[in-house]
Amino acid sequence: MTDSTQLLEDSKKVPLEMGQKRFDQIAASLFSEHSRSRIQQWIKEGQVRVNDQVRKPRDKLIGGETLTLKALLVGEERWGAEPIELNVVFEDDDIIIINKPTGLVVHPGAGTPSGTMLNGLLYRFPELKSVPRAGIVHRIDKDTTGLMVVARTLTAHTSLVGQLQDRSMGREYQALVTGIMTGGGRVDEPIGRHATARTKMAVTPTGKPATTHYRVTDRFQNHTFIRCKLETGRTHQIRVHMAHIGYPLVGDPVYAGRKRLPKGVTRAVSDALRHFERQALHAAQLELIHPRTGERMAWQAELPDDMIDLLALLEADHEGEVDDDRL
Repeated sequence: MTDSTQLLEDSKKVPLEMGQKRFDQIAASLFSEHSRSRIQQWIKEGQVRVNDQVRKPRDKLIGGETLTLKALLVGEERWGAEPIELNVVFEDDDIIIINKPTGLVVHPGAGTPSGTMLNGLLYRFPELKSVPRAGIVHRIDKDTTGLMVVARTLTAHTSLVGQLQDRSMGREYQALVTGIMTGGGRVDEPIGRHATARTKMAVTPTGKPATTHYRVTDRFQNHTFIRCKLETGRTHQIRVHMAHIGYPLVGDPVYAGRKRLPKGVTRAVSDALRHFERQALHAAQLELIHPRTGERMAWQAELPDDMIDLLALLEADHEGEVDDDRL
């Protein structure tokens, strides 16, 4: 066994009251720290057995049998560890909370094979090589800043994925949009791949359900500062939904269209908007149930400097404190 593999061993007695249920259902219940899909795969590979016998996932058990788990978990070797600086705001034996800066890609992919947050995680926390995707259970875009949770163990990974699926994990974002909103609301529109631009997402009838709640925090001369709460976690969800209702995120290079400055802006605001070259989006709050203790925990991350500076300028402009020509 190499450093990148881990041997898992456990055994459980099937309670009599679980008799007449399927093998895979019972195993998933008794070994609940592992995901149902992982359990099913192990059963098919003979790594979960009944009385030391290989059985099919759909076989019915009578109760009283002994289930044995003996599985070799192969680590993620295709990604290398790299000394990348990470802003860790919390860590314990189960989870890691990171405040991601702008410009950092979360996961290696086409065009970005290295230099990602995942590579940095493997360097700082080598044990993550035995957790799927080095413990990453959700992502935020390269140029979006803010909070992410990483699972440090298989048990934590299963719990966090479950919380994302049942929507018990709370994620709240701060965003600056173009246009003046009259109030908050909800966008409940399915999101899928764009019909022609395959690198983009779009609101489409064939997409997956997506729901974003938003409320107004502040209004300026031509912009609105909002908070968004996700029910679902589709790719580019806030960016797509806000553009769909006519309030694209400031600086969004994909969904805001060609840069058009509002009429009557001061030269200072015009220059600031032209040089803000990322979507003005920040994952400000993260709330979850701790995988081991069951405690409800929450973290907040302050806005990054570039958004703070832009908001301060817009506020000063709104109050008439910017002594500058209007275009």
